[in-house]
Amino acid sequence: MLEERGLLMRQGTIVDATIIAAPPSTKHKKRARDPEMHQTKKGNQWHFGMKAHIGVDVASGVVHTVVGTAANEADINQTASLLQGQEEAVFADAGYTGADKRPELEDSDVDRNIAIKRSIIRALLKDLRDWAEAIERALSQVRAWVEHPFHIVKNLFRHNKRLSRPGQEHRAACVPCSPWPIW
Repeated sequence: MLEERGLLMRQGTIVDATIIAAPPSTKHKKRARDPEMHQTKKGNQWHFGMKAHIGVDVASGVVHTVVGTAANEADINQTASLLQGQEEAVFADAGYTGADKRPELEDSDVDRNIAIKRSIIRALLKDLRDWAEAIERALSQVRAWVEHPFHIVKNLFRHNKRLSRPGQEHRAACVPCSPWPIW
């Protein structure tokens, strides 16, 4: 239906993933965590829940593919399932580095615009670093389209990890959705 109305241009796909928090508590009737949810470490913080992988059309910003996995699933493992197959280009963050070496993606003839890891950019000489940072900034503006669906899922559907002080759990549940965390 979307293709018939011209909303899917298939010029390219932006892929990304986000962690959707689940309650880690076992203080309920079943006395167990959800077996489909897992924990993962992002940066220096541990998260418990699932991961939503999405593919967004680069021209229209319309989400065409959503895949849910356990939080400990690597982003790169779902790359092939997020592509339509007729894209000319794929845009992704540094979590998808090495996607071209995956057996399911070796034969695809697409232009891969995968972000360079920060450590590699920092190791470059000053002139090359400035040039690489400018290119990465331009590519990140394209990849920004994929952040809107994550905002919808996390903030409007309230699937984000909320921070609260002891005694404020009720307040956190009653406060309307806001772009700022509850402290």
